Amino acid sequence: MTVLITGAGGGLGRAMAVECAARGYDVFLTDIDEEQLGQIASGLRRRFNVAVFARACDLTEAAEVSALFADIEGRGIRLGMLLGIAGVDFEGGFMDRDCERILDIVRLNIAATLRVTHAALSRRDKAKKFDVMIVSSLASLYPIPLKATYAASKRFLLDFSIALREEMKGQNVNVMALCPGGLPTTREAMDGIAAQGVWGGLTTNGLETVASKAVDRMMAGRAKYTPGFVNIILGALGKLVPPEMIAKMLHARWNDAQAQWLQIEA
Repeated sequence: MTVLITGAGGGLGRAMAVECAARGYDVFLTDIDEEQLGQIASGLRRRFNVAVFARACDLTEAAEVSALFADIEGRGIRLGMLLGIAGVDFEGGFMDRDCERILDIVRLNIAATLRVTHAALSRRDKAKKFDVMIVSSLASLYPIPLKATYAASKRFLLDFSIALREEMKGQNVNVMALCPGGLPTTREAMDGIAAQGVWGGLTTNGLETVASKAVDRMMAGRAKYTPGFVNIILGALGKLVPPEMIAKMLHARWNDAQAQWLQIEA
């Protein structure tokens, strides 16, 4: 089986690539960062006895996605799994960011995910099971001021995953949404976690553990996976509190954290 992993150059994408290769799956890696992608592919080839393919791709460009899948088909590869890891998150208030940068969140998190998912499902072997993992976020469960577009984009992905799962369940397709809390993927992400203090640490998940457990749960047919006991509790509590109150509480929390981290005036 060959697994297509988007965002394979990032922390979670890399962890997923290692996890899949360690399980004996062939992998096809894609990311916009060609150099990083090449390094990861080379490392996997050295460590594991699996086929490793890689192609740089800007998933926000329809022509590049078409070329990506043409490459996959040209190699005679039949995908059996899609891990949609690629995504972006910019911190800061809505009016503190350039509009095009904000729209980049929508282009990658939403539009690109839909495009890649549709392309992969269109080319699947309908006689065999096909698994899809779409990375949402713990942020999808709440309206989050100062992360408004990001949280809303992840809410879209969560709802889309649940709906697509129901729509495709009679067609040999399993869809799971992954909703992690903080992930130490980059220096910027780790700085953001540190700025949140105790709560940042409590809601943060280890990349390798998330990757392993997420693949386990997807293969077992789970609809959603939220790593970490604290995050599960926070998700449950979020359903009991009015969204207006949650937004007010989170605004106060993120105001303090971002004033320290991004030096945005509270």
